[in-house]
Amino acid sequence: MPRVGRPTLVDSTMIVYSHPDHRLHDPVEPHRFGGLLLPPAETASRSERILRALSDQGGFEVRVPEEIDENDLLLVHEQPYLEFLRSAHSRWREVTGGPADGEAVAYIRPLPGMPRRQPTHVDAQLGYYSNDVDPILEGTWRAALSAAACALAAARDVYRGEETAVYALCRPPGHHAGPAAFGGYCYLNNTALAAAWLASQGAKVGIVDVDTHHGNGTQAVFWNRGDVLTVSIHGDPEVHFPFFAGFPEETGEGAGAGANLNLPLPSGALWDEYAPALDRALSAVDAFGADVLVAALGVDTHAADRVLALGDDDYPSIGEALMTGLQLPSVLVQEGGYGEGVLESAVPAVLAAFA
Repeated sequence: MPRVGRPTLVDSTMIVYSHPDHRLHDPVEPHRFGGLLLPPAETASRSERILRALSDQGGFEVRVPEEIDENDLLLVHEQPYLEFLRSAHSRWREVTGGPADGEAVAYIRPLPGMPRRQPTHVDAQLGYYSNDVDPILEGTWRAALSAAACALAAARDVYRGEETAVYALCRPPGHHAGPAAFGGYCYLNNTALAAAWLASQGAKVGIVDVDTHHGNGTQAVFWNRGDVLTVSIHGDPEVHFPFFAGFPEETGEGAGAGANLNLPLPSGALWDEYAPALDRALSAVDAFGADVLVAALGVDTHAADRVLALGDDDYPSIGEALMTGLQLPSVLVQEGGYGEGVLESAVPAVLAAFA
């Protein structure tokens, strides 16, 4: 079995995996967030904005990944959940008479504290398998598969030593998707899939999630495992999405005890508070003995996205810290980032350190 390592020859062009099928999931219907009726923030335009910015900067080669082996999804997700995602929209249309371009959204969820019998009706399953108001569209399954394919292709390139670092432009994002739950714009957990596949090949993996929201789905995937370290730097979940997870006392259980580290920051935190947390995250990965890094690259830490308050000048420092702080083969998986101009400036700034 080959060991994860840097390639002998280093190419100055960074490989980017992106798939056009991401456009098949492009919500348009407003939904209620925090008491307000708002248009969806996670749309197909996000990937297009990033690709344009990378093209303008230069030094990137965009590739379409090969079709995914769906058996790889079982490294992270439960089979009944995958079957639900595959069939939910067509079944919802049969039951409701909804149109092909309709958006299926949960309107009821199980009562806490009561037995959770696995439902068979699609309306019930929409609530059973979700934890917020995200819709399922006709193309959601194929779009989510395409995002997962990007993450797995990047992981394979790095594992085989073909590239030092690879960027997976995953859309929809993934770090809020659990083994059997979608939410936070996420359906399949791309970050966790990359890490789990690498671990299945014998690699020791450290995940550093720099998205402004806690990677609750990723934490859930690896909670009882010890072969993958999960570290998340995020806004205080007492007052920010996803609210119910991401606190310092959550460190894992069983074989995973001590393999989960949460580093919450106060609202509006600037670089002088963020930088020590990033140093601590990298130190934890180093102490874990990881031989490959998977970075959940959310750039919604920018002040424009109103949780933390990083500025444009801070993103080159994040890239430099991730690259030089560990000097590990790296898979960078796109997560959040929404504000006007944020994706266009912050993502290329982080990737420049690796490219």
